[in-house]
Amino acid sequence: MARRPVPAGTPEPTGLGHVVDLIRSSIPPLHPAGAPFVAAPLAVAALGRRRRAVRTASLLTAGAMAGFFRHPPRVPPNRAGVVVAPADGEVALVDVAVPPAELDLGTEPLPRVSIFLSVLDVHVQRVPVSGEVIDVVHKAGQFLSADLADASVVNERTSMHLRTPAGHDLAVVQIAGLLARRIVNQASAGDTLTIGDTYGLIRFGSRVDTYFPEGSRLAVLPGQRAVGAETVLAELP
Repeated sequence: MARRPVPAGTPEPTGLGHVVDLIRSSIPPLHPAGAPFVAAPLAVAALGRRRRAVRTASLLTAGAMAGFFRHPPRVPPNRAGVVVAPADGEVALVDVAVPPAELDLGTEPLPRVSIFLSVLDVHVQRVPVSGEVIDVVHKAGQFLSADLADASVVNERTSMHLRTPAGHDLAVVQIAGLLARRIVNQASAGDTLTIGDTYGLIRFGSRVDTYFPEGSRLAVLPGQRAVGAETVLAELP
């Protein structure tokens, strides 16, 4: 019997391989930093497989850790002069503030957008704009709730100074929160980064502040949801 023709442009299922591809496209990959947090409860589940309560609790923990450390692919906008969100979460503040003193960006207030990450948000950080890393500075501090305004000043943080090819200076600050106890920043001074690339991660509730050069046009409002690497926060002057 003749095979019914498939309309042009319609992909054909390919059995098990097709199913695997669908699963891969639906389930975000795991960030490497999360591997130990997933492997440990899986090992406990394997060792305690004869005890249902232990096995169930361990598998649930592994699933929660895999969800927390998920690392979904993102596609930044193809527009010149835009700054994208460095993190997923809720836009908590849109204001002006003095950038972290350790970056030597001056004492004048600059436009700022703060994004608060709950424990349910993706916790990897993305490069907000292509450019050169001028400096990365870690500063010890407190662990107040990251949604408080004072958190940007008193909490533990890692600040990164970026300079675009056009000479615009920006600061991106990873701020630890009430539950966060570990900030990871894989960038170093002298690195050249590309907009949308992953550069760091904060574990368990946090905040990321972005400081823009004077004259930037901010494009978000408090309460909006930001998608890391894709939501446009501002247009540079």
